[in-house]
Amino acid sequence: MAGTGNRGFASMDQNKQRAIASKGGKAAHRQGTAHEFTPDEARVAGRKGGERVSRNREHMAHIGRLGGEASRRSRQANSQTGGPESGMEMNQQENTGEYSRMADTIRDGIGTL
Repeated sequence: MAGTGNRGFASMDQNKQRAIASKGGKAAHRQGTAHEFTPDEARVAGRKGGERVSRNREHMAHIGRLGGEASRRSRQANSQTGGPESGMEMNQQENTGEYSRMADTIRDGIGTL
């Protein structure tokens, strides 16, 4: 931001912003002033987010491709190890990393909408 130098919340690095915001959220919950979503509010918010993300066809194609690749790797590992029972532990670790990468991709995509 031009003219602000190193002053203000926006000029802080992202980790410092998150730490400050987290403290504020925790304090609000302790005081009982934080907004807590009802199930209906959460449903509406989730629907809006899903609609917004799904408008970006390129992004949706990308995350679908990631899911397909993870599924293919899982099937291949199962066929090489003799079935899902014997390869379960390895696949679980592999899938956890893959799902984490997918979540990062989704989060990045939402930020660019």
